[in-house]
Order: sequence, then C-alpha cells, then structure tokens
Amino acid sequence: MFTLKSAAKAQLDEHFGGKDKEPIRIYLASGCGGARLGLALDEQKDNDQVFDVEGYSFLMESALFEEAKPVSVAFDASMGFTVESSMKFPEAQGGCSSCGCGGSCG
Repeated sequence: MFTLKSAAKAQLDEHFGGKDKEPIRIYLASGCGGARLGLALDEQKDNDQVFDVEGYSFLMESALFEEAKPVSVAFDASMGFTVESSMKFPEAQGGCSSCGCGGSCG
C-alpha cells in the first residue's frame, strides 16, 4: 500500500506548479541522524515499483518497498517531507567521526 497525504500533495503541487512533474524516488538514505527513507527526483529503473498517485509518479526499488510497506509520504512545515513506513531503523550512534557534521567532538 502506498499513500500520499494531502499536505504533501499540496506542497508538491506548489513546487511543480507550471513545471513538468518528474518522477520522485523513495530511497534508503543515511547520515548523522542514522538511516531513513528519503526523496529525490529520478528516472525509472528496471527493478522499480511505480506508484501513480494524485498525478505524481513515485519510484521505489521493489525489494525496498517489500521491506518498507506500507509507505506514506507526508509533509509538515517544520519537518519538511517525510516518508513513513513499517521499516525499523537502528538508533543513530552519533559522534563526528563518520560524517563531519560538527557533532559534540571537542
């Protein structure tokens, strides 16, 4: 199951207003805050599942979707876009040796 929440659709409508709607990839990202699902504009690949929802095409690697489903794209003014799923991510370990984001290293 894949859903696009109304606030996320409204934000996408604003972003793409007057422009061609490009496919949006959901992918596994990692960084200082740990692993999460992220969004990026991309082209369809052979192993993707495609979800056409409310005029937008969302792409997700089939194996990743099977692990993450159900998936929902949400938007919050303070958090931006988020991808909600059933995936369980390990707690971020923090520190600055892995990414140089200026953590609490002294």
